[in-house]
Amino acid sequence: MRRTWAVVLAGVTVCTAVSGAPATAGQRDGTPTASQTPSPTAAGPGERAAGIGWSDKDSGSTERFRGLSAVSRSAAWVAGSGGSVLRTTDGGRTWRDVSPPGAAGLELRDIETFGKRGAVALAIGAGDASRVFRTEDGGAHWRETFRNTDPAAFYNCVTFFDRRNGLIVGDPVDGKFRVLATRDGGRHWRPLPSDGMPAARQGEANFAAGGQCLTSAGGRHAWFATGGAETSRVFRTTDRGRHWRAAETPVPAAAPARGVFALAFRDPGHGLAVGGDYRPGQPSPRASAVTGNGGSSWRVSARPVPAYRSGVTWLPHTGRAAVAVGPTGSDLTVDGGRNWRTFDHGSYDTVDCAPDFGCWAAGEKGRVARLEVRATPTGSARAPLPDLVPLPGPGTRAIHPL
Repeated sequence: MRRTWAVVLAGVTVCTAVSGAPATAGQRDGTPTASQTPSPTAAGPGERAAGIGWSDKDSGSTERFRGLSAVSRSAAWVAGSGGSVLRTTDGGRTWRDVSPPGAAGLELRDIETFGKRGAVALAIGAGDASRVFRTEDGGAHWRETFRNTDPAAFYNCVTFFDRRNGLIVGDPVDGKFRVLATRDGGRHWRPLPSDGMPAARQGEANFAAGGQCLTSAGGRHAWFATGGAETSRVFRTTDRGRHWRAAETPVPAAAPARGVFALAFRDPGHGLAVGGDYRPGQPSPRASAVTGNGGSSWRVSARPVPAYRSGVTWLPHTGRAAVAVGPTGSDLTVDGGRNWRTFDHGSYDTVDCAPDFGCWAAGEKGRVARLEVRATPTGSARAPLPDLVPLPGPGTRAIHPL
């Protein structure tokens, strides 16, 4: 079956034809046939073809930002090396340094925000390098709400179900992954019992590469990703972390640098996984996978992301479109993760979207960008993309099957 998907943004239509046919036995390594490869189609009369692209914003920093939270098209927070936290409220034109006092020697790898002024930032590392900071006033004041005292523990990612309930996942301690929980918005954290956690495998761990090794959807479902063991796995819970089940993924592991690095779920059933081998120059075959049953099973993308990717997010209000990022490029899918196409070759570590289609990416050397639509004349989708088309406000953008 062949479907055409139209991305309608501010009156500009992007059409992409994607084959829905299943892969044959000869295609199970993820190599697409011609019929599986997405291809642009011409816009209709009076329309302009369009493509998406990153618009760089000068953060004024040289730190590496692996933590990111998109609040809106105007507001975003980034967190990174040197204990740095920056915040913008004007679409990236200016950035305010709101770093927590005393965090200069820490690696802040994840940040979650609540509205415009509340945030929880996670510092990663062994022993007391793993810490949590919380602010309620836009970063003017911070309070340290957790400091790890177990030298064997190393925490990696944080997620929140709502403004009060959240989880932090860490590498295995005594053979099982360690999970912390909060019920008061990150003011206090407690370790969850390990009796509901499956045993970790030899060498298995999380990756704190982009703050997306742990994610949640709905009020009680969460997932975390692993690598390093013989196979990569995704652990899932339906009761806010009390009990977990694990499922293998087709993303290769079997080395400390390989596995699933980032997860994104648009609802409790439909999820994406990306990863690969983070070592420069190393191949990353079958580096993306999809699930439609809540993570009970995973299948490799028909056309996977072409290289290691450390971040992934669903585009809001679309149902089937998502963006993945990594040090060598950014990719777009319009069919729920089955087929990916590269649209940018810049370096980013993490990506996140707000409900008003405010999608941001961040990475090395202080790099921060916002996703834009770039328009071209009708019939010249491969031509240079000179002008930026503003994205619309809430309720006016969509991706539709035609």
